[in-house]
Amino acid sequence: MKRAAIFSALTGLRFSDVKALKWSELRGRPGKYYLQYRQQKTMVAEYMPISDDAANLLGNRKDGDEVVFKSFTYSSIRIFLVRWLAKAGIDKNITFHCFRHTYATLQLEFGTDVYTVSKMLGHKHIKTTQVYAKIVDRKKDQTVNKIKINLARLID
Repeated sequence: MKRAAIFSALTGLRFSDVKALKWSELRGRPGKYYLQYRQQKTMVAEYMPISDDAANLLGNRKDGDEVVFKSFTYSSIRIFLVRWLAKAGIDKNITFHCFRHTYATLQLEFGTDVYTVSKMLGHKHIKTTQVYAKIVDRKKDQTVNKIKINLARLID
């Protein structure tokens, strides 16, 4: 369960896509891993590059049509999350979908443009992704004083 949760946070995949992920959908080699899969929500074929860390979370490769995360149900993940959060001293209501939100927010925080994040999440419309951009609006406050000029010199 932990591996699946962290995998979602590193890839932005929905619960349904993590649950349905098959070994045959993982392709590539170290430094150039990607998933080629059909998104469960839209049934659209997707190509998604993933990090080596995300690929390594999957463990040893198995047969092509075998599901990567076995015995993975929403009820089992819910029970696991409650225990995992309690152990960490977190009393917020966190769902598996929060890992997808974490991925999007971190990508924007680290400077990935909203268009790329939108494509990585498989959104049809960029407006769906722009909700995450509001979370990083505080970056505006950090940028306001980056351009400095010597006004006294310009006015004289």
